[in-house]
Amino acid sequence: MTPNVVRIAMVAGEASGDLLASHLIQALKDRLPNAVFYGIGGPKMEGRGFQVLHPLEALAVRGYVEVLKHYREISGIRRDLKKRLLADPPDIFIGVDAPDFNLALEKALKRRGVPTIHYVSPSIWAWRGKRIHKIAEAASRVLALFPFEPALYEKIGMPVSYVGHPLADMLPVDDGRASARQLFNLPNHQPVFALLPGSRQSELEYLADTFIATAKVIHKRLPNALFLVPLATRETRLLFEEALYREGAEEVPFRMLFGHAHEAMMAADAVLVASGTATLEAALLKRPMVIAYKMARLSFRLMQRMGYLPYVGLPNILAGKFIVPEFIQDDATPENLAQALLNIVGDKLTSQRIADAFRGIHLQLRQNAAEKAAEAILAYLPHRTV
Repeated sequence: MTPNVVRIAMVAGEASGDLLASHLIQALKDRLPNAVFYGIGGPKMEGRGFQVLHPLEALAVRGYVEVLKHYREISGIRRDLKKRLLADPPDIFIGVDAPDFNLALEKALKRRGVPTIHYVSPSIWAWRGKRIHKIAEAASRVLALFPFEPALYEKIGMPVSYVGHPLADMLPVDDGRASARQLFNLPNHQPVFALLPGSRQSELEYLADTFIATAKVIHKRLPNALFLVPLATRETRLLFEEALYREGAEEVPFRMLFGHAHEAMMAADAVLVASGTATLEAALLKRPMVIAYKMARLSFRLMQRMGYLPYVGLPNILAGKFIVPEFIQDDATPENLAQALLNIVGDKLTSQRIADAFRGIHLQLRQNAAEKAAEAILAYLPHRTV
């Protein structure tokens, strides 16, 4: 007899969620070969057989002002998906991050009796802590990536599982600098900086000019320095090239790459990176970094008022202290960023201490996350396991 088909709806709202979800899909397929996956996702999910009803690019917007600009489009997508899922409910719904989009959807499905899993705890420990009660109303269980998160949910009796971070499983514990330099045909003695101004077009609009101006300052001090710039899409590459023209930086040796962000970071002596998942990637690759971020002024003021922590970068949050410098909004000037990067490169002892701290974080997060997440989800489908 053919096993019943398990129907799993998922929503991922940006590139990092696409990566997390793709690994989870594979882990679930290993246990549920008859499962079908559909909803909102990206190319990595689609590569695992996921049926994309809407592409995730439409949801990949950050900041209050930026979201307002796209509100009608995002709201229309959510209405369409909600209508589809309520008319023909899945066996389970998995919201991968994107809480502003997913929690309302999860709440509606949970009321209809559909188990709802929220994969990646929203940053209630950094800002908007009161949202934990909204999460409890919406999700049957939260899958937490970081070890300090479960205690927050356990205080209110919310089902939660610490699963670790898939990136910690994927990325090597050992330093890959030598092999990455060989890949790019770079000599060991050459100063190399990786610039990661973000994966979203909105991030490039705020950060590209600043990152390029920072490279210009460094180039004056270190004329033989090379700047690797991995960019995720043609659109972000075009935005970076336009910023190069505005900044008059034609003489600075930039090497733009399509993808290859991990290799670029591994090859670098230091990384200038936009706050977000890429900061965690740099930490897991044991690379000293400087974190920068800019957004619309109104968005920044609102987030400032709701912030609880003195830092915004994941490496500092995980360490519980400042390990690497952060420069946010008006503090993120080319002069500040360049000096911080040059300080790191010029102090080998500090660079090694940073790498040692990042190694500890890596081992703590290395939990075989996709497998743990799949096991937690299967508990909500006991009659479907094979």
